[in-house]
Amino acid sequence: MAVTANWFRQALKLALNKEIDFDTDVIRCMLTTSSYTPNLDTHDYVDDVDNEVAGAGYVAEGAALANAAVTYTAAASLTAWQASTAYVVGDLVRKATTNGHVYRCIVAGTSDSGEPTWPTVGGQTVADNTVTWAECGAGVIKLDADDVSWASSTITARYAVIYVDTGTTSTSALIVLINFGEDKSSSNGTFQITFDADGIAYIPVD
Repeated sequence: MAVTANWFRQALKLALNKEIDFDTDVIRCMLTTSSYTPNLDTHDYVDDVDNEVAGAGYVAEGAALANAAVTYTAAASLTAWQASTAYVVGDLVRKATTNGHVYRCIVAGTSDSGEPTWPTVGGQTVADNTVTWAECGAGVIKLDADDVSWASSTITARYAVIYVDTGTTSTSALIVLINFGEDKSSSNGTFQITFDADGIAYIPVD
C-alpha cells in the first residue's frame, strides 16, 4: 500500500529539545488498530498510543526502520511537473524549468497539457486542469526510510506510528502518524507499507 503521513505536532519541539536525533536514534514503526484515537496536537510519547496490533508475524513495538534519515531537498532536485498526469493530495513538484519554488498538490486530479502560471508567493494556489497546486517554499525537509513489512503475518491495522525507541514508552518520542484510511489486513502473507516517493513526511522550507 502506498501512503503519505502527518507529523505529530510535538515532534519538532522534541527535536529542538534534543529528544530526537535522526542520525543516531533507533526509529521504529508500530501498527495500531482502529480503536486507537490519534491526537496529532497532544500525543508526544509512545505511552499516549494504545491498541497496538497483535497477531502472527507481528512483534510488539513494531519494526525498526532501515536507513531512516532526515534530509533537505531544494526545489531544483524535486520531480518536475508533467503534463496530463494524475496527481494526489500531497504530491510535490517543481516547475519544468525550475524557478526555485516547490508546489504541493492540495486538490487531486489530472494536470493540463501545458503548465500553469506558477505563483511565487508563499501559500498562493493555481488551478491546473483538475489539479490545484499551492506554493510551499524553496525546498523541503524530508523524513524517509526504506519500506517496512511484516512477512508471514496475519494482522489488521488502521494506523502506523513512527517513533524514537528509547526502551521506555514515556520517553519514546512520536514522530509521524500514517492513516491508512481504512483497515488493512494480511492473512499469512506480507503486510507492507510503501512510503511515498517524496518521503514519509516533509516540512516545506522557505
